Amino acid sequence: MLTFEDCLGLCDLTEEEVDAIAEHEHVPEMVAMELGNYLVHTEKGVPRISRIIVEDIELAESRGDRDRVLRLKLVLKHFVETHPVV
Repeated sequence: MLTFEDCLGLCDLTEEEVDAIAEHEHVPEMVAMELGNYLVHTEKGVPRISRIIVEDIELAESRGDRDRVLRLKLVLKHFVETHPVV
């Protein structure tokens, strides 16, 4: 049986990136991991994930959750650095 950590190791996302997708899409982490792994391997997927994280940042800003905003900005920075749009 594969654990969460096993699956995370097989996908091209960090746990924080998976969490951002899960929050945005209102799905469990495992579903978000599958969706994210699929998206990072498609032409329009990387920009879509970036948009998801940006929308999560905007939501956190609207709630006044400064800590969440800062964490998500770091997640976005890492994602953009590791998944450049070609």
